[in-house]
Amino acid sequence: MSGTTTTGRSTWRNWAGNVTARPVREVSPASTEELADAVRNAAEDGLKVKAVGTGHSFTATAATDGLLIRPDLLTGIREIDRTAMTVTVEAGTPLKRLNAALAREGLSLTNMGDIMEQTVAGATSTGTHGTGRDSASIAAQIRALELVTADGSVLTCSEKENPDVFAAARIGLGALGVVTAITLAVEPVFLLSAREEPMAFDKVTAEFDALFAENEHFEFYWFPHTGNCNTKRNNRSAGPAAPPGRIGGWIEDELLSNGVFQLACSLGRAVPAAVPTIAKISSRALSARSYTDIPYKVFTSPRRVRFVEMEYALPREAAVGALREVKAMIERSPLRVSFPVEVRTAPADDIALSTASGRESAYIAVHLYRGTPYQSYFTAVERIMTAHGGRPHWGKVHTRDAAYFAEVYPRFGEFTALRDRLDPERLFGNDYLRRVLGD
Repeated sequence: MSGTTTTGRSTWRNWAGNVTARPVREVSPASTEELADAVRNAAEDGLKVKAVGTGHSFTATAATDGLLIRPDLLTGIREIDRTAMTVTVEAGTPLKRLNAALAREGLSLTNMGDIMEQTVAGATSTGTHGTGRDSASIAAQIRALELVTADGSVLTCSEKENPDVFAAARIGLGALGVVTAITLAVEPVFLLSAREEPMAFDKVTAEFDALFAENEHFEFYWFPHTGNCNTKRNNRSAGPAAPPGRIGGWIEDELLSNGVFQLACSLGRAVPAAVPTIAKISSRALSARSYTDIPYKVFTSPRRVRFVEMEYALPREAAVGALREVKAMIERSPLRVSFPVEVRTAPADDIALSTASGRESAYIAVHLYRGTPYQSYFTAVERIMTAHGGRPHWGKVHTRDAAYFAEVYPRFGEFTALRDRLDPERLFGNDYLRRVLGD
């Protein structure tokens, strides 16, 4: 099977609809060799090159007016190595297909984010993560990767092979080359027991350290304009499996989390004054529930209500104080916030531009319904986060630049030096990378 190339300007849009691009040429390569040829041809024609995933980033990290590489044909599992306990997967494989395929083989990733629409390369390149006391982001589970660099050569890297590239390219922002395959650590499939329960804001924040320490995966959502939170604890279980009942699961995951929430957001956008009342009702609509299932069915859930999002990683010990500042800011402002604020954690890792690089982290994520003006809210939150040395998620809305990142990432210079070596002509550059990495 060979890939396709189209020329002429069709518009590419991201999931949230806040980023568009009009590339001169699009290609869907069916192999690493075809992709390398496309990169060489674009360089000869003076075109910049970007690969896209499913567009789940809220930043313009994948936008280009040159060659857009679509990963639709670079999918599937290349190899499962049961001795090393790894899976090698083509970069364009959606996480939902990888998770289902691994489950059929009796395998699972250790940790994952809360959605699985993204491609493996898109998710890892932007630092997608879930929540975990001991287990880190998806990128931290990478054991090797294959990269097409600016001269069209194919570079494989791991802790043993090209370790300097491996240290940076696991979260490479598309700046070092185009990732074509990723080898991830896997383990035998296991069961997770989830316990979701409402809890008061003051109680969650007072007991945050204990809740974090007692659970393998702890997260909570606070509903602005209320003192209410919903908590979720996921821990490994000996079983038996007890998935949510079909009707109860549908009510929680589809009707309340997507259907009613969509209506509530639409109403809130039309009548902002109603938002606090809606928040009080919706924060009370969720009841406690427990269920046990295989990991991807517990970690991930459908997200059909479209939104824009900003998320910052803070030193874990700063998170509760920062969240209280966000609550106080909203209470004294005219803002009307219809979306819950999400708090998750990650252990320190060793990836140069990981938001958890070298420090135990907690994430505070703020969202607004798509089409709602978000600048004033996000700007006010960002001011609080940057005062704590926060690091924004690479795929979510933020206004930071290279000068700021050089201060909050001790290994920032290591990344930019590697970029200078691998892509001196900035073939993989765009406006977003110019802002966050400098020129």
